[in-house]
Amino acid sequence: MKPTVAAPPEVDLTFLLSWASHALQTEMTAGLSDLGITPRAHCILHKAVSGDLTQTQIAESLGLDKTTMVVLTDKLEKDGLAERVPSSTDRRARIIRATPAGLELLARSNEIVSGIQDDVLGTLPEELREPFVRALTLLVDGRLSTFAQCEQPPRRRSSRI
Repeated sequence: MKPTVAAPPEVDLTFLLSWASHALQTEMTAGLSDLGITPRAHCILHKAVSGDLTQTQIAESLGLDKTTMVVLTDKLEKDGLAERVPSSTDRRARIIRATPAGLELLARSNEIVSGIQDDVLGTLPEELREPFVRALTLLVDGRLSTFAQCEQPPRRRSSRI
């Protein structure tokens, strides 16, 4: 007797989310390249605007591993876009702050990012745009807010620095 095989799901959610993420990341990378910044570096600067988040807090909020965060922050610091300052509550921790040059660059990169996002969402029928973003936000803030522990986690694409 032949073993039975379960039918595949009607929708391959992993493929759809992965493809959309990669395509958007690629477009963001291209869009930000003239500014000499990557999407990840843009996100770090965006988080650093508040001036009260540690390097670890920013890394966790962006899903970045420690090594990647250090390398990206080193580059931002070297380029004069961000600085590490001691935390007032934990002398071992460093707060990441955007410098005036970083804030200026962030203003320019925000325009590019907003334009790309508006363009992408603009390809959807108007009545689907807000529910689409709301549904993704609910997933990321809820069911998909943490990474499952597994023996061999999937590799995340590395980015250019």
